[in-house]
Amino acid sequence: MRWQDRGVTAPLHETVSFPRLSARTNRFTLGVPRALTVSSDGGRVLFLRSRSGTERTGLLWSYDVATGDERLLADPADLLGEAGEQLSPAERARRERSRESGAGIVGYATDDTGGQTCFALSGRLWIVDTTNAKVRELPSEGAVIDPRLNPTGRWVAYASDGALRVVAIDGSDERALVEPDDEHVVWGQAEFVAAEEMDRERGFWWAPDGESLLVERYDESDVPVWWIADPANPDREPTAVRYPAAGTNDADVSLWAVGLDGSRREVDWDRDRFPYLCRVYWSSHGDPLLQVMSRSQRDAQVLAVETADGAATGATRVLAEQHDDVFLEAYEGVPAWSPDGRLLTIETDQASDTYRLAVDGTPLSAPGLQVLTVEGVGDDGVVAQVTTEPTELHLAVIGWDGAIAAGATTEGAAVHTGTVTGGTWVVTRGGLNADGVQVFVVAGGERRRLDNDQVYAGFRPEVAMLRLGERELRAGVLFPRDHVRGSRRLPVLMDPYGGPHGLRCIHASRAFLESQWLADQGFCVVVADGRGTPRRGPAWDRSIRDRLAELTLQDQVDAVEAVAKEYPDDVDPSRVGITGWSYGGYLAALAVLARPDVFTCAVAGAPVTDERLYDTFYSERYLGHPGEQPEVYDANSLLPLAEGLERPLMIIHGLADDNVVVAHSLRLSSALLAAGKPHTVLPLSGVTHMASQEVVAENIELLKLRFLRDHLGG
Repeated sequence: MRWQDRGVTAPLHETVSFPRLSARTNRFTLGVPRALTVSSDGGRVLFLRSRSGTERTGLLWSYDVATGDERLLADPADLLGEAGEQLSPAERARRERSRESGAGIVGYATDDTGGQTCFALSGRLWIVDTTNAKVRELPSEGAVIDPRLNPTGRWVAYASDGALRVVAIDGSDERALVEPDDEHVVWGQAEFVAAEEMDRERGFWWAPDGESLLVERYDESDVPVWWIADPANPDREPTAVRYPAAGTNDADVSLWAVGLDGSRREVDWDRDRFPYLCRVYWSSHGDPLLQVMSRSQRDAQVLAVETADGAATGATRVLAEQHDDVFLEAYEGVPAWSPDGRLLTIETDQASDTYRLAVDGTPLSAPGLQVLTVEGVGDDGVVAQVTTEPTELHLAVIGWDGAIAAGATTEGAAVHTGTVTGGTWVVTRGGLNADGVQVFVVAGGERRRLDNDQVYAGFRPEVAMLRLGERELRAGVLFPRDHVRGSRRLPVLMDPYGGPHGLRCIHASRAFLESQWLADQGFCVVVADGRGTPRRGPAWDRSIRDRLAELTLQDQVDAVEAVAKEYPDDVDPSRVGITGWSYGGYLAALAVLARPDVFTCAVAGAPVTDERLYDTFYSERYLGHPGEQPEVYDANSLLPLAEGLERPLMIIHGLADDNVVVAHSLRLSSALLAAGKPHTVLPLSGVTHMASQEVVAENIELLKLRFLRDHLGG
């Protein structure tokens, strides 16, 4: 780990405040190798990394596994010169969906061998030969989005202005394969709910022979129009956003088989019954695979798209029917084929309360081992992210006998991500016993560390990892680092996310940096993961259906009580604050509205105050359709609780947020005002759901701290 900051010789943590340092380093993620890819022979690792821990511009690098040498393949500064980077509105929206706040090269795609790589930069198309680091710009039209090489390395396809286009790698024959026939039609990109909620950011997939593609087409004509205005600049026209709010129309999504000659055939399935296209997978092991899902998310089908001469015909056959009485999951990496042509899925095993890897519907992985994603499929088995303990995450190769062989999994209490190809492991590891994360390449019995320029925060969090109460809530408890046990009773500050898809209490020091900084201001900070947070198993996940507010809040209340019992001489349960963002913001506001007997004050950042204003796939997954059970939406809304506010509440929201729109906070504020309840609102002009601007991010933290100190002490 090295200090890097434009000639500053002193450690950065000695020259700027922690909130500013956190914002400047993008929460200490800059300078860390990411987007790791291993070539098919295991001999080369490609990755992105900025030049320092304070620069956001991503550069493309190559690492030679045999020699341990790194090589710079592409530097945006060299390619763009003084012109600098310019992003299209479509690219900005795509990055917002993926929570990408970096600049420069933020993604890339390779051919089958990894010998060539393409990427978009400033809306232009580039290709690099990874063997000699020669970079060329290819002809393109419009603003390039998500370019991808075909497996043979002869063509690049990319999305632009609603069309899907291709160009040969020698720069010839650039043309549109499919173009929109209406202003609300888009080809080759994922629609809003797929990118925001399904973890599917792609909209097209190459055939293994590289001669055709499967391409998504979506039509937003019937999706409601919302307007995102900039009140600080009333001369600017509001931005129209097609937002599929709960109970309203989704985009009309279809899939098409498209040839390089421009021919096309629609892929046929029952789209009335299964409107959601969750997953698409196409490998050399068999026909293309789809997972399609009902709007209720209780039923799904796995389909094979039939092929002729390597191209999809459009006809499909059902390989598997999936059903859950509560809701189904959509997992990354499946459905997929095994090398011998068997169907791989992740299925819910109710008997063992486990998500298990299955082959042709028969469970393969062991009961109790939660299989979370599939990262790759090979002759030796399936590379997957797995865990038996929600605070940890491991990378493992599950053999075709269902066993994990010695040396085929990461070990230790930590969070591991990565990939395995050609016998080469690339693993990112974050633990509580290390600063930030480390990235290792393991091959041939050797383990080497990739260079890492992340900035040191100035401290390492001191976290007590506990299991609280009868539900064994996983929680991290942090005191000021100079606190002497029994010397004083500190106010408690709950710092949760607390909802689906979000896990805060993990064995990774970077996850607790902000919490430790808050604790050092004079608080006992508690980060507790309640029901609905991932990795605990199917029953845990599904328990919150229709009861988001009731159960997730009760778990925070139980965590407060358990910590007070655990540390009776160190915490003051009569002074309890709570702070959070997004779902955590919802939970914070809910806490002071519904349980003023427990919570003294709250800071709610970008809270979802009424699920009717949030998107279909998320809200209806957990609360059903608002037209069918409006009482459930009312029971989980903050607005009917406004009259009960007795405690100080600060609401923070970005006015440019197109995910949790500012209407959430404005409607809550209006309800509070109508009830005559004083509260504080902090509007953030020009800020989206990610408050990444350095000065804004710093001052949010400082104002939040002042508010908490005013009402809790500390």
